[in-house]
Amino acid sequence: MNDYLDPINSVGMPEQIDSAIALDLLITIKELIRNYSIALTEAASPEVRTTIRNQMEAAIDYQTEIVELMMDKKWFHPYDVSEQQMLDLKAAQTAVDIAGLKLFGEENNRKGLFPTPPK
Repeated sequence: MNDYLDPINSVGMPEQIDSAIALDLLITIKELIRNYSIALTEAASPEVRTTIRNQMEAAIDYQTEIVELMMDKKWFHPYDVSEQQMLDLKAAQTAVDIAGLKLFGEENNRKGLFPTPPK
């Protein structure tokens, strides 16, 4: 990837962004489930425990939906480690390629752009 302005380099980007958002959502919901389980052990009253348990079960159902979506879209391969590894390596290489793009010109001196304090 030499030119980030070349439209050919944007092929597949919307799907990659959707995949990244879904992965972030999966990580967040897993963290939420873990926090619910901790809160469940700390809750004193049966009513609070019931409420937390119901919320945790709803979060687990939501996690299942996210995983199924990611598997249907071929963004996540939990049962095929080699396929998941290939996908992760491709994503890492794309991130390295994007990080290596020259997004700014050679002359990016900002001197003189900031106001000088009064004397």
